[in-house]
Amino acid sequence: MKVKICGVKTISTAHTAIQAGADFIGFVFAPSTRRITPEDAALIAHSLPSHANTVGVFVNESTENILQIANQVGLDYIQLHGDESESKVQELPYKTIKAFPFSPQELEGMEKYPCDYYLIDSPKGQNRGGNGTTFNWSMTETLPVSRNKTILAGGLTPANIQQAIEMVNPAAVDVSSGVETNGEKDPAKIREFIKKAKQTRKDEPSDHIYHA
Repeated sequence: MKVKICGVKTISTAHTAIQAGADFIGFVFAPSTRRITPEDAALIAHSLPSHANTVGVFVNESTENILQIANQVGLDYIQLHGDESESKVQELPYKTIKAFPFSPQELEGMEKYPCDYYLIDSPKGQNRGGNGTTFNWSMTETLPVSRNKTILAGGLTPANIQQAIEMVNPAAVDVSSGVETNGEKDPAKIREFIKKAKQTRKDEPSDHIYHA
């Protein structure tokens, strides 16, 4: 089971996550309390071991700005968390993650989106993602995409992560507010979340990831 810790803003948080077994470190470059500058993200990214995957989260950003930030930080993945079209991915020479709020309207036709991972998040709130709310996981049985390309997000915590994994069986899980205390990343919660997620012993998906 792969784990993504998102909304990382400090070197210490990033290293705590990686040492605990995180597979992805997420940087938010969109309006959010967890927003980080490209300069600070680059410092963190360049301090990480080579096996750590860095993800940049963007919302309706121009391709030019995405590419500039991705190059500056040294990102491995681009996560599109807005209303980006399918053609946007074709303009990005990076592995991509496309976020979909969990609602019938938003999920319609998602299988046609040419991304590496489909991130299923809680319904839209004030900001795109990071709302800290769960949704009815049993309804994911009708997802039109492979579970090996699915990332589950939305309201995940150390208390519910194992149940979520058992019900949804995603390739990876994504957490931000669920490992925070008073709005800041909590090292103890990060370690507990990752430990419990990995304890589910779900088979890892193939290393080969399709990219259109």
